[in-house]
Amino acid sequence: MGKKMAVAPPRPKGPPLNALRAFETAARLGSFSLAGDELCVTAGAIAQQIKSLEAWIGCELFERKAQGVQLSSVGKTVIPEFTKAFDQLGYAVQTLRNNALPSDVRIAALPAIAQLWLSPRLPGIRERIPEISISITALENAPNLMREPYDATVFFCEDEDLEGRVTLGPDRIYPVCAPQLKSRLRKPSDLLEIPCLFDAIWERDWEIWLTEAYQLSLIGRLRGPVFSLYSLAVQEAISGAGVLMGHHDLVKPYLDQGKLVKIFENKSFTGRSLCIERSMSGLSNPYLQKALGILLEQP
Repeated sequence: MGKKMAVAPPRPKGPPLNALRAFETAARLGSFSLAGDELCVTAGAIAQQIKSLEAWIGCELFERKAQGVQLSSVGKTVIPEFTKAFDQLGYAVQTLRNNALPSDVRIAALPAIAQLWLSPRLPGIRERIPEISISITALENAPNLMREPYDATVFFCEDEDLEGRVTLGPDRIYPVCAPQLKSRLRKPSDLLEIPCLFDAIWERDWEIWLTEAYQLSLIGRLRGPVFSLYSLAVQEAISGAGVLMGHHDLVKPYLDQGKLVKIFENKSFTGRSLCIERSMSGLSNPYLQKALGILLEQP
């Protein structure tokens, strides 16, 4: 007789990692739709992944309601451990990448900051750190540095959220225009006679400045085009298309060059500050630290 083969029962399969990630993201954000945005899939795909996970464990992790979803009692119990685990996994992946390519620095920034504040400063970094490779990604919302592959971010942050970030200064706003338009603007009410340029993201800028600087309520009467890119609105202001509410850190180079001028002395504060945030793994990256040091030196 031949030798008998040992019988080894197949190991039970665990739930797919994608399903666990979909659950944690949806629970953390409180929305299948927002989870889909973060993971670059549809809300339907998130729902399907979570449904498969619920089938595997034999109970519901979310309560589906007409107004949205919320965690079930089981989901509430386990989500802290899942969040901690995926944070740790993200940190491990970032550490692996930083150790393999420490000179490959990735920065995420608000589009306007990337174009108007960060981009002009990159040549100074490359000149002093020639071996560095800096990649810039323009994002409307700051990424989760525990999860996403960025070493640092540059955004305007709410003043109550500054802990752990390097603050470069408060976000100051005031109207600016091309030099040839300034003679037509002697008092704030003159803004009613000239196009005012609006930014789609910072749509309350004019209201904030008029209310805080002059206690005026002209916002419903101001007229002018709306831009989805602040950098495009800046270029239109330079060309003389109208008056723009300038964010000091973004328009200062054009003021220094004489391409734009301040119209009125009064300024307002938006309640935000220009901030740099570093990832946990980025804190030990010498190339990132040198690059940020150079950024902070430049006016």
